[in-house]
Amino acid sequence: MLRGIQKASSNWLGKAVLTVVMGLLVISFAVWGIGDIFRGFGQSTLATIGNTEISIEQFRNYYTERINQLGRQLGRPVTPAQARALGLDRQIVGQYVAETVLDERARELGLGISDAQIASRITADPNFRGLDGQFDRNRFEQMIRNAGYNESTYVSEQRKLTVRRQIALSVSGDVTPPETAAKAIFRFQNEKRAADLITLGAAQAGEIAKPDEGTLKTYFEDRKILFRAPETRKVTLLSLTPADVARWETVPDAEARKYYDAQKDEYGTPERRQLRQIVFPNKEDAQAAYDRIKAGASFADIVKERGLKDSDTELGLVAKKDVIDPAVADAAFALKADEVSPPVQGRFGSVLVQAVKIEPAAQKPYEAVADGIKRKIAEEKARGQVGDLRDKIEDERAAGSTLEEAARKLNLKVTSIEAIDRSGRDAKGEPIKDLPRGAELVRAIFASDVGVENDPMQLPNGGYLWYDVTGITPSRDRTLDEVKDQVEARWRDNEIAERLKARAEEMVTKLKSGTPLAQLASGAGLAVTNVKDLQRGKQAEGVPARVVDAVFKTAKGGGGSSEGDKADTRIVFTVTDVTVPEADAAQMKQIATALTGAYGEDLVNQYVSRLEKDVGVRINEQALNQVTGGATN
Repeated sequence: MLRGIQKASSNWLGKAVLTVVMGLLVISFAVWGIGDIFRGFGQSTLATIGNTEISIEQFRNYYTERINQLGRQLGRPVTPAQARALGLDRQIVGQYVAETVLDERARELGLGISDAQIASRITADPNFRGLDGQFDRNRFEQMIRNAGYNESTYVSEQRKLTVRRQIALSVSGDVTPPETAAKAIFRFQNEKRAADLITLGAAQAGEIAKPDEGTLKTYFEDRKILFRAPETRKVTLLSLTPADVARWETVPDAEARKYYDAQKDEYGTPERRQLRQIVFPNKEDAQAAYDRIKAGASFADIVKERGLKDSDTELGLVAKKDVIDPAVADAAFALKADEVSPPVQGRFGSVLVQAVKIEPAAQKPYEAVADGIKRKIAEEKARGQVGDLRDKIEDERAAGSTLEEAARKLNLKVTSIEAIDRSGRDAKGEPIKDLPRGAELVRAIFASDVGVENDPMQLPNGGYLWYDVTGITPSRDRTLDEVKDQVEARWRDNEIAERLKARAEEMVTKLKSGTPLAQLASGAGLAVTNVKDLQRGKQAEGVPARVVDAVFKTAKGGGGSSEGDKADTRIVFTVTDVTVPEADAAQMKQIATALTGAYGEDLVNQYVSRLEKDVGVRINEQALNQVTGGATN
């Protein structure tokens, strides 16, 4: 969902309309430090902002439209529970408050925009241009309608947005970030380091004796939550795709063979030839060269005489359709291997072409591909049936049938998953294979409940997937006997990690006292590895990210240690070199631009926060929960 919101905010509407959750002005609203539930609200009042009173119905319309708008951008509905989980309820009411105080400020200052100016802005928007590059009213109406607006509401929003931007720009102004800050960020991003490393493994931890029952029990009791059985859900799935309803065995051979004959290239590889050509300025030169070849000269001799390189003549190993010049293609594919054609009048001059090598065409016989062709034809025919069956399934569900009952009535097959947890694993902890829509389906299952009728998910092949949660097994504590092997394995890993940590700390102490890393490595029977060009926050081959991070927290010549990429490894290192990057004008400009935006945004945040404090903002928490579906107690 969060990735969807980020994606949605990058499109034309997210950039054009401040009232979408992620709009042009990214404002950190200071509403929630003011107070929660206040007395004295009218029964229909959600908030008071200065002298402006916001009714519950007024905000409900605003909130619903914003959530619906976001759902359209994401391509699926956003439920009230999802909106609250993402904090959209607070963001939207905060945004509404900020917009209101900005609008109040605009009225105080007498700011506005004329009809002609707003019309000019809209008609100049490249999103509303047609194929001719001009403003297209039909495209304009379709796009704003898809976004949930009509012309009057869109124009009104644009008018308000433009004025709010005027205020924001007047507050942020031409902010110039300090050059020192830009340089510091540039160095932070581009500094490179080199380090010597030694890797401690399980062998350096020594022998680990098997734990006794008391030790194991204590370890388990202290970490019982790690071995807790996760919540699982029993689910019924109904997948409906063209392949599910297609009856390929009913497709007659005549129809399949007709498709095969029309699409033969799909079931074979055409003849290919390795070709060379020489282009001459006129037909006479080409004929003279051809006569010399007939007299015994080679194609290579002509290439050399004309001062050409082999690469100047190579056309490569190509099919006939890949040769751009049709005349050359016809001549080349009529030759025998190693034969040279007479002069050919091509598009770019007179040409001699040679077929160096010939790879014959390979065609799969009809019998070898008949079943696949019939399945393809049957699935194409079944697309219409999928739509009809989808409607019938929805009718059955609307009439009160369970998913399993609806499938049985329509002679469709359902799949039952006895237990699935939030990671897509079964009761034994094994990944469930071939799960339609994978993680997206798992998220949907755990956002639903027993008895809830869920909308079907669309499948990429033109099908639909229904899911019903039919049972829930709550999470529970496991006994030691149930997970004894897991507990012992984790205890052992923990013991190894602790021993390696102590060994590494001992080595780091010796490094700080002047002992070379190579000497420490030799004493432990380990090899030293040198790594170069490490960059902060970037993965390096063979060097775990946490080690890179530790290297950049250590001064040149200093030593340190870090966990490796596995529980049974520990890495000890010394920083051997620090390379300060030379300034790059283009990247420095990008950093300065980003800083300008960030500083400007911070100024606008503070300005809006001050306006809210000046006018006074009160939120009726109970009314807000009534609109957003939150708790009302």
